[in-house]
Amino acid sequence: MFTRHFAYWPKRVPRTLTVPRTPIHDNLAVSARRYPDKAAIYYYGRQISFRELHAEVEALAGYLQQALGVKRGDRVALYMQNSPQFVVAYYAILRADAVVVPLNPMLVANELPFYFEDSGARVAVVGQELVDRVRPLVETGAIDKAIVACYRDALPPEPAHRVPDVVAAPAVPLDHPALVPWSQALTSGLAPRPSEVSADDLAVIPYTSGTTGVPKGCMHTHRTVQANIVCAAVWNGVTPDGVALSTLPFFHVTGMEHSMNAPIYCGNTFAILTRWDRETAAELIEKLRVTHWTNIATMVVDFLANPRIESYDLSSLMVVGGGGAALPKAVGERLKALTGLDYVEGYGLSETIAQTHTNPPDRAKLQCAGIPLFDVDARIVDPETLAELGPGEEGEILVCGPQVFLGYWNRPEENEKAFVEIDGKRFFRTGDLGRYDEEGYFFIVDRIKRMINASGFKVWPTEVESILYKHPAVEQACVVGVPDPRRGETVKAFIILKQDQRGAVTAEDIIAWAHEQMAAYKCPREIEFVDSLPMSGSGKILWRVLQEEERKKRQVASP
Repeated sequence: MFTRHFAYWPKRVPRTLTVPRTPIHDNLAVSARRYPDKAAIYYYGRQISFRELHAEVEALAGYLQQALGVKRGDRVALYMQNSPQFVVAYYAILRADAVVVPLNPMLVANELPFYFEDSGARVAVVGQELVDRVRPLVETGAIDKAIVACYRDALPPEPAHRVPDVVAAPAVPLDHPALVPWSQALTSGLAPRPSEVSADDLAVIPYTSGTTGVPKGCMHTHRTVQANIVCAAVWNGVTPDGVALSTLPFFHVTGMEHSMNAPIYCGNTFAILTRWDRETAAELIEKLRVTHWTNIATMVVDFLANPRIESYDLSSLMVVGGGGAALPKAVGERLKALTGLDYVEGYGLSETIAQTHTNPPDRAKLQCAGIPLFDVDARIVDPETLAELGPGEEGEILVCGPQVFLGYWNRPEENEKAFVEIDGKRFFRTGDLGRYDEEGYFFIVDRIKRMINASGFKVWPTEVESILYKHPAVEQACVVGVPDPRRGETVKAFIILKQDQRGAVTAEDIIAWAHEQMAAYKCPREIEFVDSLPMSGSGKILWRVLQEEERKKRQVASP
C-alpha cells in the first residue's frame, strides 16, 4: 500500500471511508425526506425543491417501467444538455433499476449508432435540440422509444439570468409515435415498483472519449459510483449548507459526481448552467453564496479574463478546483490573488468515475494531481517491466481503489490488457505517465501515447504548454508533435492570443521567448495562431484532432 502521503493527510479527515451499501437513487430519497422544501436545483432563477425533484424522478421511473417496459439491468441512453431534466432522467433511470448510458450531446447523428449498438440501449431520454440526430435510429427501429425534453419548460416565467438559446427555444412538435413528450411521461400517473438493485448492480456506463481510439463503455456499479460521491463530499468538507455551481457537463464523470451526485447526497443546492457563461457564473457565486465550484482549467482562464470580475463578491467560495488538464501556474496565482484560494487539482478517469487523487484543500500544489484518496493504492511502474519506481522517477500510473470500474463493457480482450495483479491486488493501468515527489504528491507528465520524440529527446506537450502560458500574450495553447524529415518529430504550438495582443505579437517573438524559457529541443519550431481550439464535450482540448490534421496535411504535401 502506498502510504508516503499519509504525513500530509488533511486534519480531521479519516483515511478510510465506509461507503453506503445502498443504490445511488436512495441518496435523493434521503435528502428529500430530510430537506423537502429546500431548493435542490437553481435554474436561471427557478428553484426546484428536493420534494419536487424526487416526485418527478418517481413519476418518470414509473413511466419507464410501466409504459416502456424498462427492467432491471436494461441500459437507457441519456442524451441531453445540463438541465433539471437531465438530473430527473438520471435518477429516474436508476430508480427504475436500469443503467444510465450518458452520451455527449456533441455527438452527431452518424456517431450515435455505435453507442446504441454497443450498449444495447433501446430507450433514450433526449433533449429536443438533439431529436433530429436520433430520428434515423427511431425510424429504423434501432430505438424503441425516446422521451424528449424541452429545457424551456424548466425555466421560471421571468429568468433572472441570461438564458442560452438552446434553453430559450420553444417546444417543437414531435412527429413520430416513438417520440414521447416529457410532459406525457411525467403526468402518466404510473408508479415504479419497489427497487430491487443492490450496491453491486450496474448503475452507469460512461464511455471513454474516443480520443485514444474506439470509445469503450466503463462498467460502474452503485458501489463504485457511491465511493466517489462520498469521497467528494468528505474530502471537500461539504455540509448541508453548501451551495455548488454546476458548470461541468453532467454526462462527464467529474460533472456527474461533483456537480450533481455529491450535492444531492449532501442536501445541497446546486445551480445549473446549460452553457458556460462567465458572467452568469460570477452572478451566481455572488447571488447564491456559492461555496464549491468544480470546473476545468479553460473555464477558470475565461472566468478570470472577464474585465468585470473584480466587481463581484466571490468571498463565499471555499473550494475551487477541477481536473482534466493542469491549470497554468500564472492562472492559479491570479485566482489566489482574487479569492485567496489555492486551485485544488485532482486526477481521475472515466474508468474511476472521476477522482483517484486530489490535492488537500489546505495544502494544494499547483499543476499537481494531488495525493491518493481514501483507500486508493497508487503506484508508479515501468510501463514495460511493471517494476515499481521511486520518488521523482517517471512511469505509468496504476490505481487500485473502491471507485475503479469492473471493466469495459463487452471488451474481454481490452480488459485483459487493462488490469494487472501486484501484491495480490487488481490494479488498473491508466496509460498516463506520472511521478510522485518525496511527500507522495503525484504529478501527471502526459499520456504515454502523447510523447513527442524529437531527435531522440522526449518532449512532453503539457510541460511545454505550461511554459507557454507564462507568456503575457498567450490565452490558450495546445502543443502537438508533427512529422519532421530530420528530427522524426518536431514541436508545434497552436496558440490563441489575448484579444489586445492580436497583431502585436508574432510567432517569431514567441519562439524567441521560448528559447529563453526551456531547453532548445522542447521549444516549438512552429507556431500557428488560431481563433479557437477543438474541444471535447467535457471541455478538454482535443490535441489528437490537431495532431492528426497536421499529419494529413503533411502527407498530402509530400511528393
